[in-house]
Amino acid sequence: MFSQVGEISGKVKDEKGEGIPFATIVILQNNVPTGKGTQTDFDGNYSLKPLTPGKYDVKFSYVGYTAQLRTGVVVSAKDLGTGKEQRMTITGGSALPKDEIDRMMKDAEAHAEEDKKRREEADIRNTGDSLVYQTEKFLKDNADKFNEGENATKKTELETALADLKKALAGSDITAIKSATEKVSEISQQLGAALYAANAAAQTQTTGGTTPDDGVQDAEIVEEK
Repeated sequence: MFSQVGEISGKVKDEKGEGIPFATIVILQNNVPTGKGTQTDFDGNYSLKPLTPGKYDVKFSYVGYTAQLRTGVVVSAKDLGTGKEQRMTITGGSALPKDEIDRMMKDAEAHAEEDKKRREEADIRNTGDSLVYQTEKFLKDNADKFNEGENATKKTELETALADLKKALAGSDITAIKSATEKVSEISQQLGAALYAANAAAQTQTTGGTTPDDGVQDAEIVEEK
């Protein structure tokens, strides 16, 4: 009697025969990761299940050791009567010299810093792109309100700053993009504040500078004697 799934289990050892704890085990099929993987326990033992019967490649990796790959590992349905299953032992290669391990660790740290920098640059660029869209919409929606006086001057300044931001976004100078974004943000806020003040003044002029009558009258309380 056989189950419909199989299992790969075994032990990862170093050149001295000692188990390697927390080594990474990854299962591939046709050179493509299957999404199945695990880590060895404190004694270097591992177990991967359930696995659909078939042929797999098993990859072992651990910092300080040469990665190992076992190809063509056949996983068959487990015999529920005998309990037989696919087992294999992976022996790690010779340990790398300490200076090589240090170099690998430094490379990893260097790449981590590069990744962080790329994320920050992407955030700055996305902020600039978003501000271009918002500013263009703001100018379009309020085009008739910035035709005279100081507002017209500010509008021209904003359009110039917006053009500079677009030019910066077309390039790769992140510092220039950040600076141009800050300038557009500053001028657009000033123009927005002017627009708000103008609307408030217009509303006050419309109401004659008085508070609208809400129909409520003050009442005087007279104490009866």
